Amino acid sequence: MDLTGARWRKSIRSGPDGGNCVEVADNLPGVVAVRDSKDPAGPVLVFAPEAWRAFVGSGSVRR
Repeated sequence: MDLTGARWRKSIRSGPDGGNCVEVADNLPGVVAVRDSKDPAGPVLVFAPEAWRAFVGSGSVRR
């Protein structure tokens, strides 16, 4: 999958040190990509937008 046009962003809840975060790119057509902010060249998980919305809206994310 070509992710060269991905615009990566971190959660506004990321700490000031910027570590231990995931980055999300939701500007790509038909997919939402997720990666580890500490390893931007590493693996990327790709979700259908509906699956990502269900995950984020499920309340299963720790705060």
